[in-house]
Amino acid sequence: MDDRYLLVSADCHAGPESGHYREYIDPELREAYDEYLENVAGMRGLLAGNQGGRNQFVDRFLAETGDAGLQSVSDAHKRDALLDADGVAAEVIFPDADVLGVGKVDSSPFGSGLGSSGSSDPEKVMAGARADNRWLAEMCGESPDRRAGVACVPVVHDPERAVEEIKWAAEHGLKGGIMIPHTWAPYPAYNDPRYDVVWSACVDYDMTVQTHSGGGLGDVQGGPGAIAIIASESWFMPARPLWVLLLGGVFERFPKLRFAVTEDGAWWVPDAIERADDKYLGTNHNVLKMGPNAFRDGLTMKPSEYFARNCFIGASTPTPSEIARRERIGITSMMWGNDFPHPEGTWPHTRDWLAIRFHDVPAHECRRLFSLNALECYPGFDADTLQAIADRIGPTVHDVHEAPVPQNPDVAGGYTDVAEDTFV
Repeated sequence: MDDRYLLVSADCHAGPESGHYREYIDPELREAYDEYLENVAGMRGLLAGNQGGRNQFVDRFLAETGDAGLQSVSDAHKRDALLDADGVAAEVIFPDADVLGVGKVDSSPFGSGLGSSGSSDPEKVMAGARADNRWLAEMCGESPDRRAGVACVPVVHDPERAVEEIKWAAEHGLKGGIMIPHTWAPYPAYNDPRYDVVWSACVDYDMTVQTHSGGGLGDVQGGPGAIAIIASESWFMPARPLWVLLLGGVFERFPKLRFAVTEDGAWWVPDAIERADDKYLGTNHNVLKMGPNAFRDGLTMKPSEYFARNCFIGASTPTPSEIARRERIGITSMMWGNDFPHPEGTWPHTRDWLAIRFHDVPAHECRRLFSLNALECYPGFDADTLQAIADRIGPTVHDVHEAPVPQNPDVAGGYTDVAEDTFV
């Protein structure tokens, strides 16, 4: 019980100090980048003035962490110290660290990060993605054993050009694979053969493809319940590429392609996959009118079989109900993450959080959820090297399963009953 868990966070975020991206932007777009920064500053002011009921939570988080961890997110060595304290040996890094509008760290330029979409300006979004990728490669290179940086690649506008960026990312150590826009309109969806060059390149370079929550259609701007509406449907757009790729036969054509959906919950997965299986079999009454092969076009296996072989779910901070349904979601597909440094994650209370949520989950299943699945999804990590780090900093099996369940009032949101969904 003194053995230490290897924790690989499949969901972390990083970015440079404000304005630092400028030196990575193509010279001809630096003036446009300066204008972009001015607009971002204005949006931060609006966010600071409209936090409403979140003020107490935000103030509490900032008071505890000092600056929401933002002084450390771009410094590999300071970041290592925070991860050590949290018990995390390795991390997969996405863009856009500052979600509170504190303003110390910039998001990926020109919206090329979590909010990238088909409606983005093709030249600017690619320039912004390149800038983020080049900065991230340098940051990860300072502590390469512990980091798998995810390259932003806006594949929808020009797939051939995207392949060039995928090649660059692979050759410069971004072993977290690529993040693609979850919204492609007005371009074709990802089942279209125009993207086959992208999937082929990702297989050739052993790069995982993924989407991440953040952004949406942008058609809900205000009015009663706007924030609640946006939050309630924020899972849908990042999840949509999964069934487009799956039902569109992409995993049939590219059986070695890996795909992950990150920080998007996992509650929706069982019903979505089981429903797809039901329709694939052709026995569901509500699809009989479509003919017996409507859901078999281009597929030789059930959707659940492709999902088990090709797909992963970065569930990040799973709820008790998701943990209880882990077998239906996919015990070999779910990946835990602490979402550092976002306040909705578990940092800086990950050790307590694990004991609260996983104390009654068998240790062999915890090992799969905490690291083994991530090591399969991101094969650039070396398991032995990371285990040596975990043996120094990781939470012990005793801490998670045998010690008294913590009652820590400093955990974001607070809790009184460990069976309730007390984390957002």
